[in-house]
Amino acid sequence: MPYHEFDCSKCLPERKKHAVTKGTGDNLATALPLGYLNTIPGSISERGCAYCGAKHVIGTPMKDVIHMSHGPVGCTYDTWQTKRYISDNNNFQLKYTFATDVREKHIVFGAEGLLKQNIIEAFKACPDIKRMTIYQTCATALIGDDINAVAAEVMEEMPDVDIFTCNSPGFGGPSQSGGHHKINIAWINDKVGTVEPEITSDYVINYVGEYNIQGDQEVMLDYFTRMGIQVLSTFTGNGTYDGLRAMHRAHLNVLECARSAEYICNELRVRYGIPRLDIDGFGFEPLSQSLRKIGMFFGIEDRAEAIIAEETARWKPELDWYKERLKGKKVCLWPGGSKLWHWAHVIEEEMGVKVVSVYTKFGHQGDMEKGIARCGEDALAIDDPNELEGLEALERLQPDIIFTGKRPGEVAKKMRVPYLNAHAYHNGPYKGFEGWVRFARDIYNGIYSPMHQLSGLDISKDEIPTDRGFVTQRMLSDAHLPEEIAKSESLRRYTGKDDIIADLRKKNPPYFTPIIKAEAAE
Repeated sequence: MPYHEFDCSKCLPERKKHAVTKGTGDNLATALPLGYLNTIPGSISERGCAYCGAKHVIGTPMKDVIHMSHGPVGCTYDTWQTKRYISDNNNFQLKYTFATDVREKHIVFGAEGLLKQNIIEAFKACPDIKRMTIYQTCATALIGDDINAVAAEVMEEMPDVDIFTCNSPGFGGPSQSGGHHKINIAWINDKVGTVEPEITSDYVINYVGEYNIQGDQEVMLDYFTRMGIQVLSTFTGNGTYDGLRAMHRAHLNVLECARSAEYICNELRVRYGIPRLDIDGFGFEPLSQSLRKIGMFFGIEDRAEAIIAEETARWKPELDWYKERLKGKKVCLWPGGSKLWHWAHVIEEEMGVKVVSVYTKFGHQGDMEKGIARCGEDALAIDDPNELEGLEALERLQPDIIFTGKRPGEVAKKMRVPYLNAHAYHNGPYKGFEGWVRFARDIYNGIYSPMHQLSGLDISKDEIPTDRGFVTQRMLSDAHLPEEIAKSESLRRYTGKDDIIADLRKKNPPYFTPIIKAEAAE
């Protein structure tokens, strides 16, 4: 196995098996690091906890819900607002976060009374919101507070409200992935099947594992709507509490992020017989194949093909403009979980950007298997890296850009490596045909930013060149392009709007006349 040992981690020999370099002819049998294990003591992990995985990643994107953390106020603050999962109800779930503010005296005497008081106060403060999720934290789990009993007591006293409880304290798994699993299973156990929805189409889906980062869900929703598909619920970005209680009536579960939400898809298949179809909204070809698969499932392939043809004709010349200028650039693909394999092959095929490293903080062995299979030779694959290993990898690989989260991203900037926020995006949405062009535009802007050219100068000691004038991105990117490419009239830069979601929300697409087969038969 071609393990890679970091110099900075030689004092932690167990770390050696968590990184490999994919060599010529290597496959998963010969190049696969260990993954999804407890972080090795002494290695400062960048992982989140199971509470974070349940609340921050999956629970909070639900838009019409009071999200209450039962614990110290710091737990809820550190899982609030950093993900940009917008919603079409004026971003209620982003504006407000709630905590019971547990303190030392509550650890001694219990905090169930405090929780009940906070639940009632929160509902009175937000009289239009009748749904709540309560998240257990480490402190209140250890003292044994029964959040289920308190929630049941309040629902009996306030019959117009409904409360979901999530028992996923921070210590409930090796990483945030443990929290993903717990909230998936808790939701289907407690809430699915408790609301009967109105069915308006012959084609009904749950859109699962989609969190509406900067509008991703709304872009995909537009495609589904144009195909005449009713989206019963979205788990969970821009999704509603009651919509998710009705998941049992869908004909198909369309799964986007398998790492965070395959658990509920699998349970819906076992308990309700709803099949699962994995799709990918990133990249022209993966998205086209995904729309075709959904179309084939329902027998409406022609509707999918019409959308693919229209969107490709509109946006492909703009994607190719960036591809010509990004060819050969190197990227470290260091997102949290499944994006490493969603993006590994397609950014190289469709943008010309070479992936020189992949890493995952909370991905499972399966995520790393897919990521390594899709990236090219010489790529360095790392499981659960610490900051020093990240720095060492950047020094060795010398990437032109890095796709990662804010914390490692800020470190990379200090090393003069531009970064794009792979978790919350810079100028998304990135899903959809237009979104993929926006992603390419952000990569281009990062790599060719004149500011990064200047950032290498130390004005306290370096000689400042005075023989050069102002330099633009275009001057940098086109300096070595063939003239026929640089001046091509068939290729063009991104021409969309800064905010494409506002227009989508006003849109009234050509719906197909819904025909319910059962009713027609009668």
